[in-house]
Amino acid sequence: MDPIDRIRAFNRRHAARMGLLGRSYLGSGLGVTEVRVLYELAHRDGVTARELSTDLDIDEGYLSRLLGRFERKGWLARRADPADARRRTLGLTPAGMATVAPLDAASRAEIARRLALCPPDALARAAAALEAAEAALSPAPPEVTFRDLAPGDAGWLIQQHGELYARDEGFDAGFEALVAEILADFIRRRDPEIDRAWIAVRGDQRLGSIFCVRLDDETAKLRLFLLVPEARGTGLGRRLLTACLLHARACGFRRLQLWTHAEHRAACALYARSGFTLTASRAVHSFGRDLTEQTWEIGLRDLAIADMGR
Repeated sequence: MDPIDRIRAFNRRHAARMGLLGRSYLGSGLGVTEVRVLYELAHRDGVTARELSTDLDIDEGYLSRLLGRFERKGWLARRADPADARRRTLGLTPAGMATVAPLDAASRAEIARRLALCPPDALARAAAALEAAEAALSPAPPEVTFRDLAPGDAGWLIQQHGELYARDEGFDAGFEALVAEILADFIRRRDPEIDRAWIAVRGDQRLGSIFCVRLDDETAKLRLFLLVPEARGTGLGRRLLTACLLHARACGFRRLQLWTHAEHRAACALYARSGFTLTASRAVHSFGRDLTEQTWEIGLRDLAIADMGR
């Protein structure tokens, strides 16, 4: 039998044998997808709706409606991520955990009942075969790599900055216009020996960016440091920052400077951990809201290269 047809046949028989085709899973009144999402929420700490949608391959709109039902039942709570106030994480309430626990136990008991007539050695062989199948059908994801700015990246960066900062920070369209001006100036005026852009990609997917440009003969400036939500908390931000620091030092600059806002708590915490010093701070009204504008700097001459990138 053709491998694709063989896998499809196994899926059909397995779904029926495990009781996955009914409208209500184990008499719970919930469908299989609802139970699976509840299981993920019970066993994953700090997951976001977007991460769930990606990992489970569920349409974002459908997942949003499903999560809304859980919230109305009192099973789901949404919280600000303490490490990044822009991220909203999901977690089950005590009532939600009380719903999942008996379902988890009932699922295990039901599968054990359906497999009760299988000899122990046959079950062991089946488990080993399933492990091998999972390994064969789940190749490692592509490595995250860095590349230079390419056609189409500027438009993507403008869109991402505009949408993410409007959604997470309440910025108005003025911020998107500023990003567009920075990118236009970079493309027109860049010195290829000094001015650098790093675009983080996994396969064809863009995950983030960082830029390094000359400010004066002794100072380089970090600009357009961005991570898409699904790439945050993975160490990618540290890798991008390290690439920028090493390049600025290799170009002979004495210091690297950046401009940000105190409200970007996760980014500011990363700068502090990396050895940057806050050199200026002032209250402003920018991009439609009150902010605290900050300047951070780091000296490059005595920076320990061995410690960078950890």
